[in-house]
Amino acid sequence: MRRDNLWLVCLALPAGAFFAAFFLLPLARLFLVGGGGGFIAYASILTDRTYFYSLLATLALSAATTGATLLISGIAGVFLQRYAFAGRAALIALLTLPLAFPGVVVGFMVIVLAGRQGLIGDVTMALTGERVVFAYSMAGLLMGYVYFSIPRTLLTVMATAEKLDPRLQEAARSLGAAPWQVLRDVIIPGLKPALLSAGAICFATAMGAFGTAFTLATRINVLAMVIYTEFTLQANIALAAALSFVLGSVTWVVLAAARTAAGGTVAAAG
Repeated sequence: MRRDNLWLVCLALPAGAFFAAFFLLPLARLFLVGGGGGFIAYASILTDRTYFYSLLATLALSAATTGATLLISGIAGVFLQRYAFAGRAALIALLTLPLAFPGVVVGFMVIVLAGRQGLIGDVTMALTGERVVFAYSMAGLLMGYVYFSIPRTLLTVMATAEKLDPRLQEAARSLGAAPWQVLRDVIIPGLKPALLSAGAICFATAMGAFGTAFTLATRINVLAMVIYTEFTLQANIALAAALSFVLGSVTWVVLAAARTAAGGTVAAAG
């Protein structure tokens, strides 16, 4: 073996050992534990209505969280990067503050806002005579997930928007392009790698988030809560392992697809 190749192998060994210890081996163990008894646990995910609906609900919630986060953060990120105004730094600091909050705190904030004694309930009670409460539903969980997903996406969009060439937009306008055409043909394609990478991280985070769901878990049936229930309350370790393996596999596929589509820039969203 040539000295250069030997040196590359030596450099790759720590990364390979880390990847095997913290990714391959745990996944393999989950797969085997979930397959105990003839892989019945995996079959039940598709045949049992409760588990199958929890998988669909988790996918739908993660997709909705990703879409809402990209829309809000995309608009806000481009605006904050392009325009300077008084209080801009303070606004960015406030928008990125959720990075410091654990999921339980985010869930409590949703309860304070949309719970039985929350602000939204008080306002709707005063206006309509009926108290609107949605903190303990998918809508409340969506609000919490979007809240803590915005900071990462916003920072990624701002970093990419800073690198966009304004001359391309000026050229499009000089050729008669309408504002929406400039957005469609210039700005969005320029932001595409950032949107894909940040969206993948957002989706993956929403798929596995537990703290917020645990805080709001009155009427919420997502995979993280089902896994917790099966493992701790039902002692159904095989099913909990199978659900965990499916959750991890779906998340990995989404991340891999986003990395391919974005040209390997998913890590920039971290």
